[in-house]
Amino acid sequence: MTTHNAPPVVYPLGRSRFLGGLLLGLWLAGLLVLLLWFYVTRQLDWRMVLALAAVLGSGVAARTGWNNAPAGQLAWNGEVWRWESSSYQTGIAEYELVVIADFQHRLLLRLENQAHARLWLWVERKALPERWLDLRRAVYSPYKSSATSRPHDLLHAEPLLAVAVVGAMHPVDAPRTKP
Repeated sequence: MTTHNAPPVVYPLGRSRFLGGLLLGLWLAGLLVLLLWFYVTRQLDWRMVLALAAVLGSGVAARTGWNNAPAGQLAWNGEVWRWESSSYQTGIAEYELVVIADFQHRLLLRLENQAHARLWLWVERKALPERWLDLRRAVYSPYKSSATSRPHDLLHAEPLLAVAVVGAMHPVDAPRTKP
């Protein structure tokens, strides 16, 4: 096992077309359900008007959220994560980065500062393909300080216990018993 940290990387982020398409698709699905409801019932009452207002309101909220999506740069310097943007100047604040979803060419990340303020970021490979693998290495490689690194001599290290949870498997050393 190596004790090296992932290399520093700066990755640009902007509005995600994937997120825009997802929001549009969900909104169109809601509109389709509303239109089918109207087609089946053929009556316009207060519930239909309320549902129409909800669908239109959700469309406006989705568009506003997509337009106000954070744009800037996500930076890993080898020790801490930073968020850099023209509208959000933080200096040298440390952030905790958590991967929420990984779609291989897209990542949904949650960046949280020490005050527990959260920033949700969609990262896409198309933004900077030549640095994509560096970003993935930095995201998935935990920071290893020199004080907490594991020893290189694995002969004297404590063995790690492994646990497998599978319904039909039995431990090799344990006697088999019939239920």
